[in-house]
Amino acid sequence: MPGMAKDALTKIPKGVWVLGFVSLLMDISSEMIHSLLPLFMVTVLGASALTVGIIEGIAESTALLVKVFSGVLSDYLGKRKVLAVFGYALGALTKPMFALASGVGMVLSARFLDRVGKGIRGAPRDALLSEIAPVEIRGAAFGLRQSLDTVGAFVGPLLGVGLMLLWANDFRAVFWVALIPGLLAVALLVFGVHEPERTEAHKPVNPISRENLQRLGAAYWWVVGIGAVFTLARFSEAFLVLRAAQGGIPVALVPLVMVAMNVIYAVSAYPFGKLSDGMSHTKLLALGLAVLIAADLVLATNNHWITVLLGVGLWGVHMGITQGLLARMVADATPADLRGTAYGFFNLMSGLAMLVASVLAGLLWDRFGASYTFYAGVVFCVIAALALAWRPIMDGRGRAA
Repeated sequence: MPGMAKDALTKIPKGVWVLGFVSLLMDISSEMIHSLLPLFMVTVLGASALTVGIIEGIAESTALLVKVFSGVLSDYLGKRKVLAVFGYALGALTKPMFALASGVGMVLSARFLDRVGKGIRGAPRDALLSEIAPVEIRGAAFGLRQSLDTVGAFVGPLLGVGLMLLWANDFRAVFWVALIPGLLAVALLVFGVHEPERTEAHKPVNPISRENLQRLGAAYWWVVGIGAVFTLARFSEAFLVLRAAQGGIPVALVPLVMVAMNVIYAVSAYPFGKLSDGMSHTKLLALGLAVLIAADLVLATNNHWITVLLGVGLWGVHMGITQGLLARMVADATPADLRGTAYGFFNLMSGLAMLVASVLAGLLWDRFGASYTFYAGVVFCVIAALALAWRPIMDGRGRAA
């Protein structure tokens, strides 16, 4: 790792590291289930690809929609941690529902409540991180949290694969084990993170009043729009799992595809986050789009495991480039006292886009085949690229970013 990156790591506060490990543990818990859930629904419960798309779209968009309310509430109360703890606890306690599911209705309920928990914790956690991290290394801090979060995203599927092999494809037993790291994440957040003290007493105000919404500014709303188009181009990762399964990979080994993606995501998120502290955000987003186009074209070609692995790897690089960057851009473009609300509305639009993208992906998959799903992703990438070319990203002071 270059010396500058090491220097930035030493400056990152303890609270950022703890938030990263909280994310890591919860992602282990979630991904042990989510990496197997599409196959569980299709092979055990008899669901169609369209049903998988609808459930994933509803689940993920629910999380992002709830972030609006939790973000606004955290700004109103001036408190971030208590909402984050509640959200993580709800996510942990819904894990047994997957093990008990006897039909897609129960899975939908479990995914819904699990994602409500994610929605409650998301905006307050990101706002809390932006308050803990010094502005000059904010990109590195968001990149580090994203990297640690993504380590959990590949450790979880690895554990899932190991337990599936050990327990002869017993999905439900694996889902029960997922409860343990979820509870550990809650405990670490409760005892390991301290909210920064405010210099003056907080006075509750309405974050979504007309005056405060105007304070968010045009630069912020453009970031919201770009983020939504990026989400349209990047539908649910459940379709990566289904694409791998088409190639004849044994059921127990299919989650290794997600492991490969998340290893690359974890390795790339921090370096690209650090890069965003000194490089044009517009250029980085354009690079992310180019990589996603390449990933979609590769995945559309055929379902051979080598081809799928290459496409999934490129998908991981795209995630490493863009996800921490977009989170950092929201913080840069908004006042500190409105960041919870800002993250909430950003994720509201991304949530609606995720719902549309996942349902469309499922429809195209069922009616025309997997290749058309990924070609549709290319089309949305081109739309996002044209939007960036028309109006580059600006920072909170109206300067090109």
